[in-house]
Amino acid sequence: MTKWFETVGNYSDIVISSRIRLARNLVNYPFCSRLTEEQEKQLKTEIKNALEKINLGDNGLTFTEVGQLSENEGLSMVENHIVSPDFLQNKNAMLALSKDDSVSIMVNEEDHLRIQVLASGLDLESALETANKIDDVLDENLNYAFDDQLGFLTACPSNLGTGLRASVMLHIPALEKAGALNKMSGTISKLGLTLRGTYGEGTKVLGSIYQLSNQITLGISEEQAVKNLHEITVQIIEKEKEARKALVKSEKFVDQIYRCYGILKYAKMISSEEFFDLMSYIKVGISEEILTPEIAEQVTTQKLNYLLSQVGSATICQNAKQDLSPEQRDSIRAKIIQEIL
Repeated sequence: MTKWFETVGNYSDIVISSRIRLARNLVNYPFCSRLTEEQEKQLKTEIKNALEKINLGDNGLTFTEVGQLSENEGLSMVENHIVSPDFLQNKNAMLALSKDDSVSIMVNEEDHLRIQVLASGLDLESALETANKIDDVLDENLNYAFDDQLGFLTACPSNLGTGLRASVMLHIPALEKAGALNKMSGTISKLGLTLRGTYGEGTKVLGSIYQLSNQITLGISEEQAVKNLHEITVQIIEKEKEARKALVKSEKFVDQIYRCYGILKYAKMISSEEFFDLMSYIKVGISEEILTPEIAEQVTTQKLNYLLSQVGSATICQNAKQDLSPEQRDSIRAKIIQEIL
């Protein structure tokens, strides 16, 4: 089955992915930090029985205990935004994952349930629709912790209300180089949104890729939160497009695009961070039609977005079925890049 990241979505030259995540807890169990081992087992059984009633057609769910995952397997899932690092700390946690990796449901993370749906490009509405269908089935079969005033009760008060976190992953190098992000970050925070690093709060920015997500979950509907995020994202896309047109007028920047292409095509070793930097330039070269038609045929936005899922250090080790030294990973990474491009 085709994975969600192998498809091209709306505005995919700037928006890599959209994500919807719902936090839910069951009323007859303490929060995860207070669960006994026996309660954890009972909770997993109850939730799994409910999850098995969800019909995703050919894209069905498979169940995995965290304790069954190898270290590389778990870290590869973190690299590909399927699970959170905190989720891997609980060996008694359980993951339900769809065949195309677009739906991942974490059981016993910070909350009893974390329902996550990923989509390519800017597609928050369809991701929310899928998440709500799953949520409706679970709501019919589980007793959610809900308060008429506070909404869904969550382990962290910042998720109270809808329990919804919606986010988009943005590639915005032109705004970054123009020094516009500090001002923009301040503006969007007043609108209830936040701009974070590539892998979320407290993480580095790699290849000018940022996560933009909602902060407000209380006193606002899921639909309104998603609409706000969508509208602000469209505005950022337009500003990035304008900034790119100014950026590519620089002969030095265009030269850098071709230099990055040369390294991607011929280098024998490429580190993870270097790949992100090289990819960032190439993506602009594609979207602004800087690269020659011959190169553009081989090096597409779709291929670059797919590469993001293949070149993480843990993912390379997982696919090789062994631990590898940094030098070995860098060598394999270069080969993967050249094969795909």
